[in-house]
Amino acid sequence: MSVTLILACAGKGNRAGFEKNKLLVDFGGSTCLERTLSAFVKSGLIDQYIVTASEEDYETVKKICSPVGATVILGGATRTESVYNGLSVANGDVVLIHDGARPFVTLKMIEECIATARNTGSAIPVIPTRNTVVTADGEYIESYLGKSGIYSVQTPQGFITEQIKDAYAHTHGRKGAHARTGANAGADNINVFNDDGEVYKLRFGKVNVYAGDAKNVKLTYPEDFETLYCASNYRFGTGFDCHKLVEGRALILGGITIPHDKGLLGHSDADVLTHAIMDALLSSVAERDIGYHFPDTDEKYKGANSIELLKQVLKIVDGKGYVVDSVSACIMAQKPKLLPHIPTITKNLSGVLGISPDKIGITATTLEGLGFVGREEGICVHANATVKGK
Repeated sequence: MSVTLILACAGKGNRAGFEKNKLLVDFGGSTCLERTLSAFVKSGLIDQYIVTASEEDYETVKKICSPVGATVILGGATRTESVYNGLSVANGDVVLIHDGARPFVTLKMIEECIATARNTGSAIPVIPTRNTVVTADGEYIESYLGKSGIYSVQTPQGFITEQIKDAYAHTHGRKGAHARTGANAGADNINVFNDDGEVYKLRFGKVNVYAGDAKNVKLTYPEDFETLYCASNYRFGTGFDCHKLVEGRALILGGITIPHDKGLLGHSDADVLTHAIMDALLSSVAERDIGYHFPDTDEKYKGANSIELLKQVLKIVDGKGYVVDSVSACIMAQKPKLLPHIPTITKNLSGVLGISPDKIGITATTLEGLGFVGREEGICVHANATVKGK
């Protein structure tokens, strides 16, 4: 059986607070519409793509959807009208109807929706409510519905195509049993139903459900977009550095001088921990490495304080539009024992990086006498950094 997807994207999304359709706002290089569409493309289960769009957004939506060969059609004044328009060109045996503002739909849901619709005629995803539900007039509670047997409805909703077409044809021009009223309902001659399942139920009397997913949220208000924003606005970097241990040099790690009979050799103060963190930060914003920014062929960096160089790296990160979120590093040293010094190192780095100590994870390990580090010839550090957009 072939499968059609109707993606409802013709709304304005005014409640999200953006200056344009919330589905077309860029988050880290892709829009909500692209992410939602991608979830279905990756499933490999869709044979026909239909996307509804407003007249204002039509060309933009068409450009976004063209790589998958989607048919973009004009939506109506309401979601119900938009889906009705989409069904007019649907040719799959089964049709899935999904909100463009639900980018976190899972493969499991898509598979279960198709299977349930194919076997029963209809498939509506629901999740049990976690809160007590009431009806209210805006000032006082009218009645308690409780929690038992109360569910929230999601999409994708699936149907045998000919059945949902028949249901829409049968109810077209009618108002839904629980239709929205007031300004949001539009003109009196425009039918408004809560969802496609309600349309199906009015025609056939029974609607089948399947398990939804709590993560499959619909992005409606500004705070709903935090998950999407965070997912796309964090970047990660990695760094590594290694310096030779020699006599006659101070051992400096994270800007702190550690008592030892040897220190690290380098053009600067050879603070191997700070160097690895600097490289991790530069890596996170795609800004090369410390050798590029502070070459050891430049005399002005001879004997340089690495903490001061770290401050310059932070300016580079800031200039790219990011701030440090967290840092972790593993120091590999046979000697000296670093456990007593880690709290002091962490506190010092916290002040420089501008993040709390609990966001700095410093560990230390020996290499059990093995290799360059194990022979006490040097110290190596591997570091990771996470930055987030401002």
